[in-house]
Formats: sequence, C-alpha cells, structure tokens
Amino acid sequence: ELYSSTREREEDMSSFAPAAKRSKTGAKASENGEAFPDIGPIVYKPDAKADDLLCFRYYNAKEKIHGKTMEEWLRFSVCYWHTFRGTGADPFGYPTLIRPWEDGDNPMEIAKARMRAAFEFFSKLGIKYWTFHDRDIAPEGDTLEETNRNLDEISDLALELQKKYDIKLLWGTANLFAHPRYMNGAGTNPDPHSLAYAGAQVKKMLEITKKLGGVNFVFWGGREGYQTILNTDVKRELDHMAALFRMAVAYKEKIGFTGQLLIEPKPKEPTKHQYDYGLFQGAAGVEIVCDVIVLIVEQMPRLLLGF
Repeated sequence: ELYSSTREREEDMSSFAPAAKRSKTGAKASENGEAFPDIGPIVYKPDAKADDLLCFRYYNAKEKIHGKTMEEWLRFSVCYWHTFRGTGADPFGYPTLIRPWEDGDNPMEIAKARMRAAFEFFSKLGIKYWTFHDRDIAPEGDTLEETNRNLDEISDLALELQKKYDIKLLWGTANLFAHPRYMNGAGTNPDPHSLAYAGAQVKKMLEITKKLGGVNFVFWGGREGYQTILNTDVKRELDHMAALFRMAVAYKEKIGFTGQLLIEPKPKEPTKHQYDYGLFQGAAGVEIVCDVIVLIVEQMPRLLLGF
C-alpha cells in the first residue's frame, strides 16, 4: 500500500504536492476565460511613481548589454510548485492561499484549469521560461500507468500553451521527496521497491522534459542523505545513487534528450546531511557523472551576475 497512490492521504502531503480541494469562495474565471481579467501585461515604466503598481521600474527586458538583451542574460522562470502549488501554509497554520481555479472535484480538470491560469500569468509577467516537478502539474493515480497517463494528458496541454504563449521549459524534474515511499530516500532508499519507483519517475520525466523542449533536467536529492550515521551504510547508498545517475545518463542518450542534467545541492534540507551537498563540497563524487551532470547552487543568486 505504501508504494501505491495515497489519494486518501493527499491532504496530509506537503505544500509541494497539495491535494486539490473544493474552493469555499465559489469563484470562477471571468467570462472570457481569464484567471486574471483585471491585470494586463506588466511593462517597464522607468518613471513609475509610488502609487504605480504592477510594473517594472528598473528592469527593462529589452535593454541590450554587451550585445544581449536583459531577458537573454537573466533567464527568469516561474517555478510552478511555489507559485501555483504552494498553499501559503507554514508549520504553525493552515493554508492561506485561495485559488479560484481550484474549484471542483475532478483532479484532472482542476490541473488543466491551473495550467491555463499559470500560462496566462507567465505571459502577463513577461516571463519566457517555467519549471516544474511531475507531481506539480498532474495528479498521481492509483497505479504508475494511470499516473503516467495523467502526465501525458497534462503535458499535451502544456505543449499547446507553450506554443501559444511562446514560453519555454527551463527545466523539469521528478518529485522524489513528497510521497511517503521516499521517507528514506529515492536513489539511496534501502527498499528496492522505492528505488524502482524512483527510477520509473525519472524515466518518465526525462521523456516529458524532452517532449516539452526542456533546456535542463534537475535532480534534487532532498531525501538522499541521513539523519544519523549510526544506521547508515554511506558507501552502499552512494553506490545506489550513482547507479541511478548512470541509468539516467544512459536513458537521456537513448531517447536523444540534449538538455543538461543538473544536481541541485542544498545543505540540511531536510536531512541532517545530504549527499549531493557533499558532492558540491568536494570532487570525489563528481567523476560518477563527469561531463554530463553539473552542479547548480540555489543559495547563491549572485552567480546570476557571473553567468
């Protein structure tokens, strides 16, 4: 049961994979189908006053610096999970964000309405890229097959909207941390069933990222680590994680995905020690995927100035 979908327990999942619930507001989209009917495109307005809202006073996307526009230098993207799946909750309270498009009982129809609202948001904000986890855009089904069908259907809509709004996928990734099956890791999980499920998710998301023209594919190992060294076989777990990376690289090449594979290292989020952070600290593990997987650091926005 642990490895199947847990629809009945989805409400207890983190804000990174919240269940769709019936809106208590009864709010709907406008008559023309817009989710944000009273908001137009956000434009550059250098002479903006204090009461001028929803405009860019300093950021001019079309300004050229050293032969490139600012939007080329700074490839801003909207992260789907925080922006459209976050609930506004913290450890001390209930969700505070009410989404009008979340109204209904059919998870797939809600996912489609959410996707349309998201691309309207991207377009009006002037953002050219977006990013997502698999579970952000499509609900998990009762079986892996149903889950993959859901992802296929929603990604078809995403591809249609990307073309409509001229927006690209900066990167896709698999959510290998929210479901209880990944409590003890994904690639490093001692249970072979969890490891196999993680591999299946990565495989499918590589296909979806390629389908949507993704520039990159990200691995975030939030559960790949340990809380205490006393019951941890570090070498075995690192070997297992390396095996998952090698399989991902092999499948990437098999399907012809030309995007870059990235590892996102974070210290202590949520494990006491995370293996990908260790890779960032030293070169010992980098040879596992040399020249194919590179490291990215979320905590250093100043790197934007050096790219």
